[in-house]
Amino acid sequence: MIDKKNITGIILAGGKSSRMGTDKGFLTLNNKPFVQYSIDAIKPLVSEIIIVSDNPDYDILGYKRVSDTIKDAGPVAGICSGLKVSNTDYNLILSCDIPLIKTEILKKLIIGANNAFDIVQIESNGKTMPLIALYKKQCYGLFSNLLKKDERRLRVAVSQCHIKNIPLGINDYNTTMNVNTKEELKQLEDAHND
Repeated sequence: MIDKKNITGIILAGGKSSRMGTDKGFLTLNNKPFVQYSIDAIKPLVSEIIIVSDNPDYDILGYKRVSDTIKDAGPVAGICSGLKVSNTDYNLILSCDIPLIKTEILKKLIIGANNAFDIVQIESNGKTMPLIALYKKQCYGLFSNLLKKDERRLRVAVSQCHIKNIPLGINDYNTTMNVNTKEELKQLEDAHND
């Protein structure tokens, strides 16, 4: 398994969530902000954590924060910004809106990594998850070039890399659920309060 000193954790918290109407990283589940769930899951596996966000409120968490190099260009720009400042070959990338994520799930990415792949991503319930993935630093050049050509679709960027998918068992599907709407947040709270 890759040593954690060779892995940086990059948490994407830059999204101005149009559907949620607020910064998703600070939504709470059981009085804990979403971003803290991402930090707690990633922390045991990495040597450093970088938060990609233009929002200075994240500074209270005490981690290095970088702004998006290109504004409002979505996750491709966020990943690009994080990889640019990373000092390690491997980078665990996680969005801040998956509060049920667990360290064990992220560890599967690291165990599955080898030199043949640029990106190792989770596959949950038949869907690939490029925002729960291990990226090599070398993806930076490709992502940066795509942004210069105004290509902002993450699926397009990822499809140009060598990818390995790590399928989850059915019992782990819920760990990758991301929350995009107030309805989804309510479902999650209800499920957690049962």
